[in-house]
Amino acid sequence: MAIDRRSVEQIVEAVGGAGNIEAATHCVTRLRFVLHDENAVNTKMLEQNDLVKGHFSTQGQFQVIIGPGLVDKVYDEMITITGGQRASKDDIKKAAGKKQNPLQQAIKTLADIFIPILPAIVTAGLLLGINNILTGTGIFFEGKSLVQVYPAWNDFASIINLIANTAFTFLPALIGWSAVTRFGGSPLLGIVLGLILVHPDLLNAWSYAQAKVDGSVPYWNLFGWHIQKIGYQGQVLPVLVSSYILAKIERYLNKHVKDSIKLLVVAPVTLLITGFLAFTIIGPVTFAIANAITDGVVYIFDSFPVLGGLIYGGFYALLVVTGMHHTFLAVDVQLIGSEGGTFLWPMLALSNIAQGSAALAMFLVFREQKSKGLAVTSSVSAFLGVTEPALFGVNIRYKYPFIFGMIGSALGGILLSINHVLASSIGVGGIPGFLSIFPKQWGVFFAGMGIVLVVPFVLTVLFGKVMLRKNPSRAAAGAESGTDASELTAAASETAVQASRPSGAKAERAGAAVNTADRTARTVEISAPVAGTVVALEQVPDPAFASGQMGRGIAIEPAEGRVTAPFDGTVLHVTKTKHALMLEDRSGVQILIHVGIDTVKLKGEGFVCHVQTGDQVKAGQLLLEFDRNLIREAGLPLITPVIVPEGQAGIESVEEMPAGLQAGGQQAVLKVHLLS
Repeated sequence: MAIDRRSVEQIVEAVGGAGNIEAATHCVTRLRFVLHDENAVNTKMLEQNDLVKGHFSTQGQFQVIIGPGLVDKVYDEMITITGGQRASKDDIKKAAGKKQNPLQQAIKTLADIFIPILPAIVTAGLLLGINNILTGTGIFFEGKSLVQVYPAWNDFASIINLIANTAFTFLPALIGWSAVTRFGGSPLLGIVLGLILVHPDLLNAWSYAQAKVDGSVPYWNLFGWHIQKIGYQGQVLPVLVSSYILAKIERYLNKHVKDSIKLLVVAPVTLLITGFLAFTIIGPVTFAIANAITDGVVYIFDSFPVLGGLIYGGFYALLVVTGMHHTFLAVDVQLIGSEGGTFLWPMLALSNIAQGSAALAMFLVFREQKSKGLAVTSSVSAFLGVTEPALFGVNIRYKYPFIFGMIGSALGGILLSINHVLASSIGVGGIPGFLSIFPKQWGVFFAGMGIVLVVPFVLTVLFGKVMLRKNPSRAAAGAESGTDASELTAAASETAVQASRPSGAKAERAGAAVNTADRTARTVEISAPVAGTVVALEQVPDPAFASGQMGRGIAIEPAEGRVTAPFDGTVLHVTKTKHALMLEDRSGVQILIHVGIDTVKLKGEGFVCHVQTGDQVKAGQLLLEFDRNLIREAGLPLITPVIVPEGQAGIESVEEMPAGLQAGGQQAVLKVHLLS
């Protein structure tokens, strides 16, 4: 079916016209724009467009969600209308980078460095939480810990503590690996650099303060130049700056040293120069700067705890929306290394819960069943520490839940700040975040948790009910247009799917099935196309998938780099970058398999596709292979959404396999109930 040219023209008009488009490209689900002025975007016009399922702005790109199978046609028509040139993903990335100010670029750099190492930090945080339970006094027995009452558990707790502390002990090695990779150097040299900074021959950074008091700080004597012989455990700035210098030196030498002697020159010279600079200049200077920053933050929260808790607790969710929250990962790590605990992370955990509570309250405000389901699932995700589905899928869209979540979080932040509640580690947010809190402070933390559960929920429900009385259609939707956002999504999805499906007798039969009064349900089982652990779609770190705008389904954390056919059917579409494909079952049910998030950036590297558009496939047939290690090294999530795009004719409902289960073989992960 042909695309409605007028609808595409309206998209161009809504983003500010052809003159406002600096560059545009697309991936398997959305148009990606770099605009001269994002303030010129008419969001209301976009939301009323039948082709558009959603939109959001991130990292200098304005993204308009169209849907799989249709976005290619919309993009082609748009290029015809605007007369613009086709752009690659790299072109868009470069153009978007230019649109960012220095602060935004710095935030993005920090995010690119810390996000890849978060799994190690989260794991360490969880294990430290278990150790806290085993060794904390007064939790199970008055004045005693569990290991004191049951000494047999002591060594067990000791092993857990060793495993948990490893990520923090060798944190400079993790940061060195990620930072040098981000700056374009060799990851291996980054690891070695980090290990150099925490070498056992150096005075442990955590012993520095006492050694300074005792006058026992060791020194190197470089021809009369005395340099402190200390390590940088728990420090962030020294390894970040050193990694940048290392990458620059390595890249320079790689360009100017002959290939025949690179092995003997590049790595040794790079490490030697960077190592000397790290211990003589970079380390001492950045160590002092880091300590000054830490002292400043501590001073604010010690001297003005109410103000500190109000600002950080209240506005943390806003930091998440802007992406600035990534900068505080470094501050948290620095506080743990210098002060033995961070007072920022507990407030982050409460902010997660507050936004989840506000999203859950919308269950009582919404009228449409699908919106109710989104409110519940996104709130559960926020309660577990992943707030993006609740923020982008519900709260920001309807505004007042987001505001009430911030109010509740501010009140909780004040309580925690006044009582100096600390976390011994980071990485565990939401309700499980109590595992990171020192056990003696659990009582105050749980009191704060009560505040952020009750206040946003009650305020959101009351305000929503008031709106419902004044304007039923607007309150039920929460949108400015007075139409439920999920209805817009469903309408747009139906247009998208029908446009991409063949017309004729098959389409007529599907349409007849929908309009039949007496319907008998039948089921199409979709096997796992990827072996691995099933994850709720709401936990996918991409708002388009997590909010359900693309359709119902699940995601899989792959255990191997293979995608196989989940049923007998036809290959409808394979992306040029091979990271995603669409299939159609014999009954007409279509699914999208999207390997990883933002893997379009790899431009096909690491992917080997064994089928083409139009191929007939059998269940279990190998469709695609991908390099998991390469995707991880690129800092991209491996999690793979498997969705049934919205609006397909004849579908009654989609049933998902529970999260946490292991999928593989011919095991069904989705059941699509049809009407016939």
